[in-house]
This record gives sequence, structure tokens and C-alpha cells, in this order.
Amino acid sequence: MSTQIPSSQIDSTGDELTPVPKWRPNLNWLQPFALLAPSGIWLLLLLVLPTLLILELSLVPGIRPGDLVIPSGFDNYIRLFDPLYLRVIRRSLSFAIGTTVICLILGFPVAYWIAQIVPKRWRNLLLIGFILPLWTSSLLRTYAWIAILRPTGLLNTVLNSVGLPTVDLLNRSPAVLIGMTYSLLPYMVLILYASLEKLDKRFLEAAADLGANPVETFWKVTVPQTLTGIAAASFLVFITALGDFINPELLGGASSSTAARLVYNQFLGATQNWGFGSALSMVLILAVSIAIALLIKFGDITPKK
Repeated sequence: MSTQIPSSQIDSTGDELTPVPKWRPNLNWLQPFALLAPSGIWLLLLLVLPTLLILELSLVPGIRPGDLVIPSGFDNYIRLFDPLYLRVIRRSLSFAIGTTVICLILGFPVAYWIAQIVPKRWRNLLLIGFILPLWTSSLLRTYAWIAILRPTGLLNTVLNSVGLPTVDLLNRSPAVLIGMTYSLLPYMVLILYASLEKLDKRFLEAAADLGANPVETFWKVTVPQTLTGIAAASFLVFITALGDFINPELLGGASSSTAARLVYNQFLGATQNWGFGSALSMVLILAVSIAIALLIKFGDITPKK
């Protein structure tokens, strides 16, 4: 006497399927966690735990290497309201905002030219040439600017050769902005290029047919379509400029001290005040987190129809 196997237990090839016991638990919900585990462990060990450690140190006033960590208050954060430190933080924000604005003004025309005017066969080559300086060390690029901007450097040599007076830029704020703009401009151009390459030219043609001049077309058609790229590029440049250490240190001198330099002094300088340095670090982390949150919020902006 033969037994007939139910059709529900036979696959498409005719082979018999092994029945799944009803008592076996369904573990499919663990699959996403298994995929996220490597990166999650990496972030936990190298980002979350160090940030929590810095937060704990920021609550200990006057702590030095080897001292017992006993959080006791917000004295380090209150100290940040000292006019001296507020001036340093304000200078850091000024450098970051100024660099972002200059990069946007210089980078948008370049990105538009590469994305919309240059023939396609030359675009990749131009992009590679534009980001080529990023292949060298940022320290070497900064020393190159020192050789250009110093009183006997290349810039003043050229100015003297054409009968113009020399300029004193090194160890001043303009030199810092020049160095930071040079370092971060490629990032601005790359992100804007990715946005401008997708620009729908039909809207530009429609605006021209309706009598819009180039300025109106730019503000009412081009900018709304590329607003996502503008926001992403601006926030990326701002976040990077806010934590820049090399350019302000080498090009600005002692008069251009920034928050990054102040943090360095608290941890590795003569003061050795880890608690205050941690508090300042947490303020910078908070500022960067706010910028990232704004980027996430406004990164999905779509043109209004």
C-alpha cells in the first residue's frame, strides 16, 4: 500500500521537501541585525563609547592625566562662556561660514560649466584634474601656500614685477580662508556637479520661452532644482571647516586660534586640562550633529511644481 505525499510538500522539481517542525522558532527577524552587526560594533567601539567617555570627562573640572574620574558638575561648560573662549569659538564659526560661502560662490559656476557646457567626453577628465590636489597631503598643500603667501613668496614677487605693492597675508585671517577654501573647494564642486548634471533643461527652455531673463531663470529654475546639492555641499564644507586644524595653525598663526587648536592645547599642550578640553569637544560634536540633522532634514528638498 503506497502513501501519497501532499502536494504542499513537493517543490517545483518534484523533490520532496523536509517538513519544518512547528516548534522551531522563526529567526528571520535576526537577519537585519546580522547584516548590521559588523558596522554596528565598529561604530559602538570607535564612536559611541569614546563620545560617552569624553562626555564623562567633560563633567570633571580640572582633571589631568592619572586623576580619578568623578563627574561633579558643569563647571567646564560654564567656563566656555568666558569672553576669551567665546571669541575663539566665534572665530571658528566665522572661518567655517566664510569658507562655505566662498566655496559656494566659486564652486557653483565651475560645477555648472563642467556639468552643462563642457562636452561629455571631457567631463571625467576635468573632474579628475580638479580633485587631483586631494591626492597629496593636506600638510604639503598648506606649506605650498606658505611659500606663496609669505612676504618674499611667489605672490609678492609677481606683484613687484608688475609694479604693484606687496601684500602681507600670511599669519592673518585672509590666509586661513584662502587655505581652507583651496582644501575644501573640490568637495563643493563634486557634490554640486552631481546635482547640476541632473538639471532638467526643459525647464530652462520653458523659462526662456516665457520671457524670463537669465537671472530670473537662475533663481527660479536652476536653484530650486539643485537645492538638495547646494545644501549637502554647504553642510559638508561647513562641518569639515569647523574642525580644520592645519590651515588655521600654519597660515593664521597665534592670532587665528580656533576651537580645534584650543582642544589640542587642553589635551596635549602645557595646560593639560582634559575636562575643559572634553567640554569644548562636546560643544563641537553638538554643533556638527545639528548640522548633520539639518542636512538630513533639508536634504530631501524637491523643486516645487
